[in-house]
Formats: sequence, C-alpha cells, structure tokens
Amino acid sequence: MITILRSEDRGSADFGWLQSRHSFSFGHYYNPQQMGFGNLRVINEDTVLPGKGFGTHGHKDMEIISYVISGALEHRDSMGNGSIIQAGDVQRMSAGSGVQHSEFNPSSSEPVHFLQIWILPERTGADSGYQQLHFSGQEKTNRLCLVASRDGRDGSLGIQQEADIFACLLEQGKSVSYALTPGRRGWIQIVRGSVQINGMSLSSGDAAAVEGEESLEIAAGENAEFLLFDLG
Repeated sequence: MITILRSEDRGSADFGWLQSRHSFSFGHYYNPQQMGFGNLRVINEDTVLPGKGFGTHGHKDMEIISYVISGALEHRDSMGNGSIIQAGDVQRMSAGSGVQHSEFNPSSSEPVHFLQIWILPERTGADSGYQQLHFSGQEKTNRLCLVASRDGRDGSLGIQQEADIFACLLEQGKSVSYALTPGRRGWIQIVRGSVQINGMSLSSGDAAAVEGEESLEIAAGENAEFLLFDLG
C-alpha cells in the first residue's frame, strides 16, 4: 500500500525569517493522524532568510539530520563542533544524553533551503555525536546513493537506528528500482521535480508512505530530487 501526502496538506509555519512545512506534527502544528511514520518523527522543509537562524537550544534522545538543498547553514554545538553545511552536504547530530546547538544562515544575500529530519534512536541516553559528509551530484545521479545507515556502510553517515536513507537526482525519463524487505516500511520525500512511484504521480513537496510493498519503481517525469527512507 502506498499512501500519498500532498505538499499542500502539510502543516505550515511563517515566522517571517523562517518559512517551514511540516510532514508530521511539530511545534504549533498538531495532527493526530500525522505523528510520524515508524521511527521517522520529523521532516520539516525550512527556508531561512539571510542573516537569520535558530538561536542556541537543546535536544535530547534524537537523531537529527540536515539535508541542504540550496544555500548554506552554519552549525555550532556544545560538543565543540562548528561548520558550514552547503548544498550536497548531509549532517548528522546524535543528541543522545543532551546537546545544545544553533543553526544560522551565514549569507548576507541568499536564503538557505534545507530538510530537517528527526529519527527516534534505538535507545535513550546514548552518547552524543556529530558527523558531516558531502555527496556529489555524480554520486546521486540516476542512482540511490546511501547517505545514512545504522552501520555507516558504503561511506554513509552512521545513525543510531535501524534505518537507511538514500538520496537521488533522477533525470527526466530515467528510473530506479528498490526492493523492500518484508516487514519494513518506506517513506519517499520529493524535494523537487516530479516522479511516478509504482504508477502514482508525485511532485515537489509530496511524500509517499509505503507499507506491504515488495518493490518500488520510481520514474522521473521531469528532473527530480528525492530522499528514500527504508525504516525498520
């Protein structure tokens, strides 16, 4: 079964400096039918204006992944990490027993557009940690590129949960296939463009929740970018 969540049906927040769309309940947006999907708890599509950002705040017991679509995001945390995340970069912060951090758009002219993803960890009170990797366009073009996994295999980020995250840049007319292990779930988040998933049409901001499907065939109606989550 594939259930489609349309972009316009997501929650939204407008703080002036921040525009955000919420796939699941978050902040002031509450939808009891959208509290997460398996161990996937948050997917927020955020756009932050130049020179603005999130001040220092705390997280605990969460795997937080940032996927930058365009622009740059400056990160600082209480573990001593400081970096600038740009398009093509994927960042993982394991909040574990507790972390303070801030996120800021360092540009004076360009907004930053990114996905903020939260995954519930396999256990609470684990060690905190940080990792950042770059995945080139070539690595993601017309193939599913593993960007995060439980064991950090194939050069991916290591996360503390039985979940795999793939990124793909799919050119118009091209397709990719994916087989799901019985008992596992899938979530596909369309970043831009349009695709068909097992014949069902999705476009920018749409998502597909997948349960009980043996395989997925994803074909691009136009140049597209998406994330695929394989969830335990």
